[in-house]
Amino acid sequence: MVEVVPHERFENVYWIRDEGEKILATRSLAPGVQVYGEKLYRMGSEEYRSWIPYRSKLAAAIMKNLKNMYIKPGCRVLYLGTATGTTSSHVSDIIGEKGVLYGVEFAARVMIQFKQNVSDKRPNIIPIFADARKPGTYSSIVGEVDVIYCDVAQPEQAKLFSDNARLMLKSGGHGFLAVKARSIDSVQEPEVVYRREVEILEKNGLKPVEVLSLEPYERDHVMVVLEYV
Repeated sequence: MVEVVPHERFENVYWIRDEGEKILATRSLAPGVQVYGEKLYRMGSEEYRSWIPYRSKLAAAIMKNLKNMYIKPGCRVLYLGTATGTTSSHVSDIIGEKGVLYGVEFAARVMIQFKQNVSDKRPNIIPIFADARKPGTYSSIVGEVDVIYCDVAQPEQAKLFSDNARLMLKSGGHGFLAVKARSIDSVQEPEVVYRREVEILEKNGLKPVEVLSLEPYERDHVMVVLEYV
């Protein structure tokens, strides 16, 4: 028997118990639509999507006992590096119809996939074809947001995040920065790279409130949760 229960801490996040297995999930804002091959569960009038931590760094952070989500119903979220929409589709589910997600992606082919498979089917997503290193080109579209989520695997991630926060993150707002050490520096030890990135964030008014290793779901990755002070 399949059972759906709310997550113990996070709104619009669920656990599905299926034949003894405990599966992370969100309630779908676009029923009948798979984004990345996730399993769909129909329960009465609602549909739930399994949220696979090996495919989503935010799901991995939740599985590693993330303390505070900050992404919640009604939130305004700036998502940097949507790719094809795996994690951003679940964020869309969480924030619901009263929230809005601004999805920034620079790769043209990937953005086409994102639009066709995700944003065209979800009324709370506004796709933005832009370079996240140049936030001034889209800040007038976005305005002020509650949360910035950044998963852009390239050098100077901390600077990129800080530049976006300065223009669009509200005071007291929060951020999620998925740091892949090998994308920043292929020589230095991951711990050295993480510390260096955190120092840059702190100099720009971003206070780390959690730093989570994403092992075993992602190698050489940490999720840095931030508060803009």
